[in-house]
Amino acid sequence: MRGNRDLTLVAAGLAISQFGNSLSLLVLVFWATPISSLLVAAILVAELLPLVLGAPLAGLLVDKLPNRRLLITALLCQGVAIAAIGPLLARPAFVVALVFVSGCGLAVAVPATSALVPHIAGEEEATRGYAWLGTGRSIGSIAGLTGGALLAGLFGYEVALLVDGATFVIYAGMLAFVRSERRPSGEHEQRPSALAGIQHLRQDPLLLAAITGLAFVVGAVVVVNVADPAFVRFVLHGDEFLLGAIQACWTVGILVGNRVAVRLKTDGQLAVALAVTGITSGVGMLIPATLPYVAAAGIGWFIGGVSNGVDNVTMNAIVRQRTPDEMRGRVFAAVGSMVTSANLLGTAAAGVLLLFVGPRVVFAIGGIGSAAAGVICLVFVLRALRRQAASGSVDRYQDTVSPRP
Repeated sequence: MRGNRDLTLVAAGLAISQFGNSLSLLVLVFWATPISSLLVAAILVAELLPLVLGAPLAGLLVDKLPNRRLLITALLCQGVAIAAIGPLLARPAFVVALVFVSGCGLAVAVPATSALVPHIAGEEEATRGYAWLGTGRSIGSIAGLTGGALLAGLFGYEVALLVDGATFVIYAGMLAFVRSERRPSGEHEQRPSALAGIQHLRQDPLLLAAITGLAFVVGAVVVVNVADPAFVRFVLHGDEFLLGAIQACWTVGILVGNRVAVRLKTDGQLAVALAVTGITSGVGMLIPATLPYVAAAGIGWFIGGVSNGVDNVTMNAIVRQRTPDEMRGRVFAAVGSMVTSANLLGTAAAGVLLLFVGPRVVFAIGGIGSAAAGVICLVFVLRALRRQAASGSVDRYQDTVSPRP
C-alpha cells in the first residue's frame, strides 16, 4: 500500500537525520566544553529557542503551504546551516548563530511532520504512524550516540558536521519520493490568526489538561539530561562507557513505549496515559536517587524511557484526534512550544540546583516533581472526561473515519 511505502520512507529518513542530529550535538558539546560551559548552554538554547519563539509563524506556514514541500525546504535549511558550521569552529558566535538557523528549520519541520502523518498513514492508522516515526527517531539516536564519538575521533569535527548536513539532504531526497501530501484546504482563513493554535488549546479542557500536565512533567524529567553525567561519574563511579550504556537503557525504553502506545485509541485512553506516564517517569527517577547502584539506575532509566516513548506517540495522537485538519499545524506548533519551554526552564533549573546539591538530590527533586505533576494532571484529565461524558460529546474532529476498536 502507498501509505505503508510512504510511512517507511519518512520513518527511515527521520532515522537518518536523527543519526546526524545526535552526532552533531555530541560533537558540538565536546567541542564547546573546554571553551566555556556558557558556550555549551548557548548551543543547547540556540537549538530549542526557535521552537518556542517561532511556533506561531511555523504553525501558520504548516497550515498554509503543502507540508511535504515545506518539510523538504526546512530540512535543506537545516542541512546547509549544520554543514556550514565546520569551517567556522574558530568563531563560536557564528557557530551559535548557525545552530539557531538550524533550529528555525526544526521549528517548521516538527509540526509539518506531525500534521503530515495522518495524510500518509490515514486518520485511522495515525497513531501507528507516530509510533513508526518514534521508532525511527530512537534508532537514529542510538546510532548517533554510539557511533558519533568514533566518527568524530577518526575523521575530526568538521567531517562529522558535514555528515550531519548530508543526512538532512538525504532525508529531503527521500521525501521527494513520498506521494502523500497535506495540502491545506483554505478553511484556515476562517481563523487566520497565528495564535489560533493556542486559542484552540485553551478552549479544549481535556487537551489543555493533558498537554499542560505533560509540559510540567517534561520540566521535571529533563533534569536527567543535566544531572546524569555527574550521577554516573560521582555516584556510580563510572566512565563514559557506563554513561552511554545507561543512556541506551532510556532509548531502548522509548522503543518499547512506542509500541505500547499503539494500543491506545480513544481520547480518554491517550489523555490518561499522558498523566500516568508522568507518575511512572517520577518513579523511574526516584529509583536511582534511592538506590545508587548500576542495576537500579539501568532499571530507572528504562522505566523513564518507556514513559517517554508513550508520551511521544500519545501527545501527537491526542492533538490529531481533537483538532480539525486545517488547524493542526498551528496546534502542533503551540504544543511543541509549551513542551520546549518547559524543557528549557527545567534544564536551567537543574543547572542551578547542581551548584548547591548533589545529583541524587536533583534526581529526587525531579522525580517527586514529575510524579506530583502526573497526579495533578490525572485529576484534571478525569474531571474533563467526566464533563465530556455528561455533555454527551465524543472524540472530536475524527473527520470521517473512527479509530479501529
